[in-house]
Amino acid sequence: MDVVDFCDFCNSLPNVEESLPFGDSTLVYKVGGRMFVAIGLDHPDHFVVKCDPERAIELRDRYEQVQPAWHFNKRHWNDIYFDGRLTDSELRVEITHSYLLVIQQNVTPKALRLQLLADANVAGIEG
Repeated sequence: MDVVDFCDFCNSLPNVEESLPFGDSTLVYKVGGRMFVAIGLDHPDHFVVKCDPERAIELRDRYEQVQPAWHFNKRHWNDIYFDGRLTDSELRVEITHSYLLVIQQNVTPKALRLQLLADANVAGIEG
């Protein structure tokens, strides 16, 4: 997966907004107004995703290319590097996990959260 494939995949998820809230160097993807993934355009060799804390530790232990996120809460966010050792499918799983986790835990009000989960379900997105 390269940065173009990454962006295409993120944009393919239902109700995703793409923005540059931190200036021209960091591309952020949000769902329900909440960030679930970001990539630095000046260093597109990795991206940051939200992750369940136990899963975050497990992934870091299993894969050298998964590290605690540099500028984010290290308990909840991972940096994942595009080095070819993780398959495109594995990368998509982590992006999707982040997407669903943010909807389930961070999106309010409840009615919006339920609508976003329903849209993800219709699109066949599962955690």
